[in-house]
Amino acid sequence: MTKSAAPKRHLPTSPFKAPVTQAPKHFAVGDRVTHDVYGLGRVVGIEDGVAALVDFGSAQTRILSPYAKMTKL
Repeated sequence: MTKSAAPKRHLPTSPFKAPVTQAPKHFAVGDRVTHDVYGLGRVVGIEDGVAALVDFGSAQTRILSPYAKMTKL
């Protein structure tokens, strides 16, 4: 059985708490970041709300929004 990629919606009558939605992360050119896979890097380009181009030293990588594995230092 495969799992659906779409999140389940919360019913108002549910006894369980509604899932907390996190605010989207915003990065600017020059921000120092860390990525779970690529390590430490610096943002060198931004595509408005779509992706960030990050220089990790050995390679430049385009990280797509919502930047789940990337955090600002």
